[in-house]
Amino acid sequence: MNSRQRRGVLLLVLSATAALVAFAGVLAVVRDVQSKVGPEVTAYRLKADVAPYQELDPGQFEKISMPKRWLSGTAVTDLSEIRGKIAVTQLREGSLLQSDMVVDRPELRRGEQEIAIMIDASTGVAGKITAGARVNIFATFEGEDRGQDQSRLIVQNARVIDVGKLTALQPDGSGANRRTATEAVPITFALSTDDAQRVAYAESFAEHVRLALVAGGDDGSVPPADRTYTLEQDKN
Repeated sequence: MNSRQRRGVLLLVLSATAALVAFAGVLAVVRDVQSKVGPEVTAYRLKADVAPYQELDPGQFEKISMPKRWLSGTAVTDLSEIRGKIAVTQLREGSLLQSDMVVDRPELRRGEQEIAIMIDASTGVAGKITAGARVNIFATFEGEDRGQDQSRLIVQNARVIDVGKLTALQPDGSGANRRTATEAVPITFALSTDDAQRVAYAESFAEHVRLALVAGGDDGSVPPADRTYTLEQDKN
Protein backbone atom coordinates (compact mmCIF):
# COMPACT_ATOMS: atom_id res chain seq x y z
CA MET A 1 0.00 0.00 0.00
CA ASN A 2 1.51 3.28 -1.11
CA SER A 3 1.34 6.59 0.73
CA ARG A 4 -1.62 7.85 -1.31
CA GLN A 5 -3.68 4.77 -0.46
CA ARG A 6 -2.74 5.07 3.23
CA ARG A 7 -3.94 8.69 3.23
CA GLY A 8 -7.23 7.61 1.62
CA VAL A 9 -7.79 4.91 4.21
CA LEU A 10 -6.94 7.37 6.98
CA LEU A 11 -9.45 9.90 5.62
CA LEU A 12 -12.16 7.22 5.45
CA VAL A 13 -11.49 6.23 9.05
CA LEU A 14 -11.58 9.86 10.18
CA SER A 15 -14.85 10.47 8.26
CA ALA A 16 -16.46 7.39 9.79
CA THR A 17 -15.29 8.43 13.25
CA ALA A 18 -16.67 11.97 12.75
CA ALA A 19 -19.99 10.55 11.56
CA LEU A 20 -20.23 8.32 14.63
CA VAL A 21 -19.43 11.26 16.91
CA ALA A 22 -22.07 13.43 15.19
CA PHE A 23 -24.66 10.64 15.46
CA ALA A 24 -23.86 10.16 19.12
CA GLY A 25 -24.25 13.91 19.65
CA VAL A 26 -27.65 14.00 17.93
CA LEU A 27 -28.78 10.96 19.89
CA ALA A 28 -27.69 12.63 23.14
CA VAL A 29 -29.65 15.79 22.23
CA VAL A 30 -32.76 13.77 21.39
CA ARG A 31 -32.54 11.87 24.65
CA ASP A 32 -32.05 15.11 26.56
CA VAL A 33 -35.12 16.66 24.89
CA GLN A 34 -37.19 13.57 25.57
CA SER A 35 -36.15 13.58 29.20
CA LYS A 36 -37.20 17.22 29.52
CA VAL A 37 -40.41 16.99 27.48
CA GLY A 38 -41.69 13.56 28.42
CA PRO A 39 -44.55 11.60 26.84
CA GLU A 40 -47.34 13.35 24.94
CA VAL A 41 -51.01 13.25 25.89
CA THR A 42 -54.31 14.35 24.36
CA ALA A 43 -55.73 17.80 25.08
CA TYR A 44 -58.54 19.86 23.55
CA ARG A 45 -58.47 23.39 22.17
CA LEU A 46 -61.44 25.66 21.42
CA LYS A 47 -62.20 26.23 17.74
CA ALA A 48 -64.16 29.43 18.44
CA ASP A 49 -65.36 31.62 21.30
CA VAL A 50 -68.03 30.15 23.59
CA ALA A 51 -70.45 32.44 25.44
CA PRO A 52 -70.96 32.11 29.21
CA TYR A 53 -73.53 29.49 30.28
CA GLN A 54 -73.70 27.98 26.78
CA GLU A 55 -74.02 24.20 26.76
CA LEU A 56 -70.82 22.59 25.51
CA ASP A 57 -70.60 20.28 22.52
CA PRO A 58 -67.63 18.10 21.45
CA GLY A 59 -67.74 19.75 18.03
CA GLN A 60 -66.57 23.02 19.59
CA PHE A 61 -63.12 21.56 20.30
CA GLU A 62 -60.19 20.21 18.31
CA LYS A 63 -57.98 17.38 19.51
CA ILE A 64 -54.28 18.13 19.93
CA SER A 65 -51.23 16.38 21.41
CA MET A 66 -48.76 18.02 23.76
CA PRO A 67 -46.23 17.02 26.41
CA LYS A 68 -47.91 15.78 29.56
CA ARG A 69 -45.59 17.77 31.79
CA TRP A 70 -46.79 21.01 30.15
CA LEU A 71 -50.46 20.37 30.94
CA SER A 72 -51.99 21.72 34.13
CA GLY A 73 -53.71 19.33 36.50
CA THR A 74 -57.11 20.76 35.48
CA ALA A 75 -56.68 20.14 31.74
CA VAL A 76 -59.48 18.07 30.17
CA THR A 77 -58.11 15.04 28.32
CA ASP A 78 -61.43 13.24 27.76
CA LEU A 79 -64.39 15.06 26.17
CA SER A 80 -66.85 12.81 27.98
CA GLU A 81 -66.13 15.03 30.99
CA ILE A 82 -68.06 17.95 29.41
CA ARG A 83 -71.28 15.99 28.85
CA GLY A 84 -74.18 17.95 30.34
CA LYS A 85 -71.97 20.90 31.30
CA ILE A 86 -72.01 24.60 30.39
CA ALA A 87 -69.31 27.26 30.15
CA VAL A 88 -68.91 29.14 33.43
CA THR A 89 -67.26 32.16 31.76
CA GLN A 90 -66.49 33.46 28.28
CA LEU A 91 -64.24 30.87 26.62
CA ARG A 92 -61.81 32.18 24.02
CA GLU A 93 -60.80 30.61 20.71
CA GLY A 94 -57.50 28.76 20.98
CA SER A 95 -57.71 28.22 24.76
CA LEU A 96 -57.03 24.78 26.18
CA LEU A 97 -60.08 23.30 27.84
CA GLN A 98 -59.78 23.17 31.64
CA SER A 99 -62.17 21.51 34.08
CA ASP A 100 -62.58 24.79 36.01
CA MET A 101 -63.98 26.43 32.87
CA VAL A 102 -67.19 24.39 33.03
CA VAL A 103 -69.96 23.63 35.49
CA ASP A 104 -72.94 21.30 35.54
CA ARG A 105 -76.02 22.45 33.67
CA PRO A 106 -78.56 24.01 36.07
CA GLU A 107 -80.99 21.42 37.40
CA LEU A 108 -84.50 21.66 38.76
CA ARG A 109 -84.92 22.23 42.47
CA ARG A 110 -87.60 20.78 44.69
CA GLY A 111 -91.01 22.22 43.72
CA GLU A 112 -89.83 23.47 40.32
CA GLN A 113 -90.76 22.33 36.84
CA GLU A 114 -89.45 23.08 33.38
CA ILE A 115 -91.50 25.12 30.96
CA ALA A 116 -90.32 26.37 27.57
CA ILE A 117 -91.78 29.12 25.40
CA MET A 118 -90.73 30.74 22.14
CA ILE A 119 -89.38 34.27 22.54
CA ASP A 120 -88.99 36.76 19.69
CA ALA A 121 -85.26 36.71 18.93
CA SER A 122 -85.00 40.42 18.08
CA THR A 123 -86.95 41.91 20.99
CA GLY A 124 -86.91 39.29 23.68
CA VAL A 125 -83.43 37.81 23.75
CA ALA A 126 -80.91 39.81 21.71
CA GLY A 127 -78.24 37.19 22.45
CA LYS A 128 -77.66 38.29 26.04
CA ILE A 129 -79.81 35.80 27.93
CA THR A 130 -78.12 32.48 28.68
CA ALA A 131 -78.62 29.44 30.89
CA GLY A 132 -78.22 30.44 34.53
CA ALA A 133 -79.48 33.99 33.98
CA ARG A 134 -82.31 35.56 35.97
CA VAL A 135 -85.01 37.45 34.09
CA ASN A 136 -88.29 39.25 34.66
CA ILE A 137 -91.04 38.08 32.29
CA PHE A 138 -93.37 40.77 30.94
CA ALA A 139 -96.54 40.28 28.90
CA THR A 140 -98.64 42.86 27.08
CA PHE A 141 -102.39 42.35 26.79
CA GLU A 142 -104.90 44.11 24.59
CA GLY A 143 -107.61 45.87 26.56
CA GLU A 144 -111.00 44.12 26.57
CA ASP A 145 -114.16 45.97 25.57
CA ARG A 146 -112.17 49.06 24.56
CA GLY A 147 -110.31 48.98 27.84
CA GLN A 148 -106.77 50.10 28.24
CA ASP A 149 -103.94 47.96 26.91
CA GLN A 150 -101.72 46.73 29.72
CA SER A 151 -98.19 45.57 30.29
CA ARG A 152 -97.82 43.17 33.21
CA LEU A 153 -94.91 41.66 35.06
CA ILE A 154 -96.16 38.10 35.28
CA VAL A 155 -93.06 36.42 36.78
CA GLN A 156 -90.11 38.08 38.44
CA ASN A 157 -86.63 36.68 38.89
CA ALA A 158 -87.31 33.61 36.74
CA ARG A 159 -84.36 31.23 36.39
CA VAL A 160 -83.32 30.31 32.83
CA ILE A 161 -82.00 26.77 32.52
CA ASP A 162 -81.65 26.46 28.76
CA VAL A 163 -81.57 28.61 25.62
CA GLY A 164 -82.32 26.77 22.41
CA LYS A 165 -81.26 27.44 18.84
CA LEU A 166 -82.63 30.22 16.67
CA THR A 167 -85.72 28.94 14.85
CA ALA A 168 -87.47 30.35 11.80
CA LEU A 169 -91.21 30.81 12.30
CA GLN A 170 -94.08 30.53 9.88
CA PRO A 171 -96.73 33.23 10.50
CA ASP A 172 -100.11 31.68 11.31
CA GLY A 173 -102.11 34.57 9.86
CA SER A 174 -103.74 35.51 13.15
CA GLY A 175 -101.43 38.44 13.87
CA ALA A 176 -101.41 37.47 17.54
CA ASN A 177 -98.55 37.00 19.96
CA ARG A 178 -95.04 36.45 18.60
CA ARG A 179 -96.30 34.42 15.68
CA THR A 180 -95.83 37.56 13.56
CA ALA A 181 -92.08 37.35 14.27
CA THR A 182 -89.84 35.69 11.71
CA GLU A 183 -87.36 34.18 14.18
CA ALA A 184 -87.65 33.00 17.76
CA VAL A 185 -85.63 31.20 20.40
CA PRO A 186 -87.02 28.53 22.77
CA ILE A 187 -86.26 29.55 26.36
CA THR A 188 -86.66 27.01 29.17
CA PHE A 189 -87.38 28.20 32.72
CA ALA A 190 -87.38 26.50 36.10
CA LEU A 191 -90.58 27.76 37.76
CA SER A 192 -93.05 26.98 40.48
CA THR A 193 -96.43 25.62 39.40
CA ASP A 194 -98.14 29.01 39.79
CA ASP A 195 -95.48 30.84 37.79
CA ALA A 196 -95.48 28.14 35.11
CA GLN A 197 -99.26 28.65 34.73
CA ARG A 198 -98.76 32.40 34.41
CA VAL A 199 -96.17 31.91 31.69
CA ALA A 200 -98.33 29.38 29.83
CA TYR A 201 -101.29 31.77 29.95
CA ALA A 202 -99.23 34.69 28.70
CA GLU A 203 -97.66 32.63 25.92
CA SER A 204 -101.15 31.67 24.71
CA PHE A 205 -103.09 34.92 25.11
CA ALA A 206 -100.70 37.87 25.41
CA GLU A 207 -99.89 40.06 22.44
CA HIS A 208 -96.20 39.85 23.28
CA VAL A 209 -94.00 38.19 25.88
CA ARG A 210 -90.64 39.78 26.59
CA LEU A 211 -87.75 39.14 28.94
CA ALA A 212 -85.77 41.66 30.97
CA LEU A 213 -82.36 40.52 32.21
CA VAL A 214 -81.90 40.99 35.96
CA ALA A 215 -78.50 42.28 37.04
CA GLY A 216 -76.28 39.92 39.00
CA GLY A 217 -76.85 40.20 42.74
CA ASP A 218 -80.27 41.78 42.25
CA ASP A 219 -83.20 39.70 43.49
CA GLY A 220 -85.48 41.32 40.90
CA SER A 221 -88.06 42.26 43.52
CA VAL A 222 -90.72 44.62 42.14
CA PRO A 223 -93.48 46.09 44.36
CA PRO A 224 -96.97 44.79 43.49
CA ALA A 225 -98.13 48.30 42.59
CA ASP A 226 -95.47 48.51 39.86
CA ARG A 227 -96.22 45.19 38.18
CA THR A 228 -98.97 46.55 35.92
CA TYR A 229 -98.59 49.47 33.55
CA THR A 230 -100.95 51.40 31.28
CA LEU A 231 -100.20 54.42 29.12
CA GLU A 232 -102.72 56.44 31.12
CA GLN A 233 -100.46 56.21 34.15
CA ASP A 234 -97.95 58.52 32.46
CA LYS A 235 -100.64 61.03 31.60
CA ASN A 236 -101.64 61.62 35.19
